[in-house]
Amino acid sequence: MKSYGIPEIQEALAASPAIAAHEITVQQASDDELTLLMPLTKIAERGGEPAMFHGGSISLLIDTAGDFAVALAVGGGVPTINLRVDYLRPAPGPELKAIARTRRVGRSIAVADVDVLDTEGRRCAVGRGTYSTSVG
Repeated sequence: MKSYGIPEIQEALAASPAIAAHEITVQQASDDELTLLMPLTKIAERGGEPAMFHGGSISLLIDTAGDFAVALAVGGGVPTINLRVDYLRPAPGPELKAIARTRRVGRSIAVADVDVLDTEGRRCAVGRGTYSTSVG
């Protein structure tokens, strides 16, 4: 299995127009946990005052974090099978942190849980993704 770490993840994030537009970056990566950061940019805003993150951008962050947490375990990006997101509170800027943990990585299916925190450490959303373990 090829090595897959922070440089490879950051390269894959930059290669996706949707993810790159959200300026998502890797903060930390280990065997079973990945932390991503997403700044509050115009594309991620829901509009209105005060400025808050749009739910679609939060969902994108959760899916991306879960996917790449599994990618660390299997050696490359994987397709999403299912995604669930629960929004717990409004998400203010200036950035959000997504902490993804793999719960199970099997032969064909993997599951990752993701917590999304604001800059004060408050949980704004939680998500669970199911992913194929077939790289590609």
